[in-house]
Amino acid sequence: MSPSSSLTAASSSSSLWILKPSPAFKSSRFQSIPPSLPPSSPPSFRLLRRAASLPHASATDFDFALHDALESSGIDTSHAREARKGFISQINELSDVERETSISINRCVDLGRTALYIAAEDDSLISHSSVPLPVDAFLERLDDLSLGYCSHYNSLSRSSRENFLESIEKYLYVKKGFRRSSAKNLAEPRALYLHSVLTHRSGSALMLSLIHSEILKMFRLWGLLDFDVEIFFPHDHYGLPRAYDKQKSKESDQPHIMTVQMLLEKVLRNLKAAFWPFQHDHVDSLFLRAAHAANCVGDPNGSQESAYQLASAKAAQHRLERGVWTSVRFGDMRRALSACERLILLKTDPKEIRDYSILLYHCGLYEQSLKYLRLYQDAKSPSSSQSRSTNSVSILEEEAVQKLFVRLNLIAMEEDWCQPIYGRNFLGNNSEPW
Repeated sequence: MSPSSSLTAASSSSSLWILKPSPAFKSSRFQSIPPSLPPSSPPSFRLLRRAASLPHASATDFDFALHDALESSGIDTSHAREARKGFISQINELSDVERETSISINRCVDLGRTALYIAAEDDSLISHSSVPLPVDAFLERLDDLSLGYCSHYNSLSRSSRENFLESIEKYLYVKKGFRRSSAKNLAEPRALYLHSVLTHRSGSALMLSLIHSEILKMFRLWGLLDFDVEIFFPHDHYGLPRAYDKQKSKESDQPHIMTVQMLLEKVLRNLKAAFWPFQHDHVDSLFLRAAHAANCVGDPNGSQESAYQLASAKAAQHRLERGVWTSVRFGDMRRALSACERLILLKTDPKEIRDYSILLYHCGLYEQSLKYLRLYQDAKSPSSSQSRSTNSVSILEEEAVQKLFVRLNLIAMEEDWCQPIYGRNFLGNNSEPW
């Protein structure tokens, strides 16, 4: 059985909406503002969402290693665990159909809240703060963007659909000053977390698309938006996400439509790539970088390794063995592991299980590494393996998997795995990069 089947199925029951009096103008993500209401007049009602009872898929369904390893090092992970539970509660809302729903019309998952749960967990992992990231406060900041537009709402912006959408773009990108991070800073952490983007107003195309979609969702709820809108996601390094009338969409727009599943996957994969511990290997495959550092694969280019690459790989391994889990330009194992775990929960490509396994190997968690490597071998489809057999990178990856599998089995025969051993203990006892 695929490991992803361990996830509890999402509930089919819909959320309930109730109308409740409220004197406040803010503090709710689901306020009802009639379009004819003057901006200065506070609404007398707001809509509150009462979450339906959902079965929960717990991280313990996979027996993930990160939080337990940190706890064993004396680090409190209660805030990280709560944020992970929040993330799971959101993705449990996703059915197969909803996963393929465009972010501009998604109604089942609060993408803003989900992205903030991702940020809250990672913030807790690196800050060890006694106070969690204020998710609700940042949600209010996100809602304030929608509310702020209402003061600029006038008849001219509603003269046509195009004018209305253009006025939203000018409000977001000109008046509010949101901009896309430069291409050379795509791996800059501030651009990858929603709370940082809301604070600094600079972020990745994914984060800007998410913010744009949340504004449109609120306008639709308030009755300001009464036609179908799609968001054009740019695949270049400079374009901005833009909304357009879906009735005027072209076939060429299809590759630029971002679904809920695609957005969450890309957010997590960007984090995984940004914090992958082996940054100085030039191979595109993150798995091969880690396998290379573990001596599970030869030179992927078929030529002799450079002294620089060898030194970088050895230095990365040495840092891990010394208990150094993060350093400038060398990734962050904690956040790479957390991204892998959430990708597995999201039920994505089985290769995420493989990548998680080799990170566990580098952590010295050999028993868990072998467990997930076996799960990967069970989960991957034979047809996909055959279709990739002519791909040189895939061949190298599969060879590395087999070498890692043999090595872990040999370790299993030599070591007593009755008790978890955090031999390298890189996750918790050193906050300095050197």
